[in-house]
Amino acid sequence: MPIVRLSEGVRSFALVRWGLIPAWVKDPRSFSLIVNARGESVLERPAFRNAMQRRRCLFPADGFYEWRQDGNTRRPYFVRPRAGGPLAFAGLWETWMGPNGEEVETAAIVTTRANRTLAPIHDRMPVVIAPEAFDFWLDGRKVDGETAAALIAPAPDPLLEAYEVSPAVNRAANDSPALIEPAPPAGSDARDREQASRRARGRPDDKAQGSLF
Repeated sequence: MPIVRLSEGVRSFALVRWGLIPAWVKDPRSFSLIVNARGESVLERPAFRNAMQRRRCLFPADGFYEWRQDGNTRRPYFVRPRAGGPLAFAGLWETWMGPNGEEVETAAIVTTRANRTLAPIHDRMPVVIAPEAFDFWLDGRKVDGETAAALIAPAPDPLLEAYEVSPAVNRAANDSPALIEPAPPAGSDARDREQASRRARGRPDDKAQGSLF
């Protein structure tokens, strides 16, 4: 996963493994990777405490998926800035060192309770850091964890919008730009829904295959 962190006082880009492994873990194979860190407990939980003090980062993103439970069905939604542009999620990173000197850098996204925009879909959301607060969050030398924790809060309600997308996103094998296209309205006929699903799965629709209709 791409992250941004401070290196020698300068923002730098890094690729790390998603799923935080605390430095004190002896064998990562016996430790469940932590992809999300609940903001309410990052100052107390041993897994996050040191990283919250010294190793905070940002996850750049265009948006994120969330699922709404509708009876026995989980309906996927895409969440993005209402005004367009990228987002930066609060994150924590760590370096795990193995017995043979191997090093693995890992990270997790910090989450908080959902704002009013997302509450109808899910009760949690990533912590979104505003551009003017990037350095405040990242600087573990000048800003301690307790002070930085003031940024752990739901995003302003008007910042984001959410809309339903194709259930094709539920399969990791599917990867195409159509995964973030709005799902056809509930009243659409089966053909429209199937063609939208094929695009989301990265497959051509019927017209691309030569259909006359």
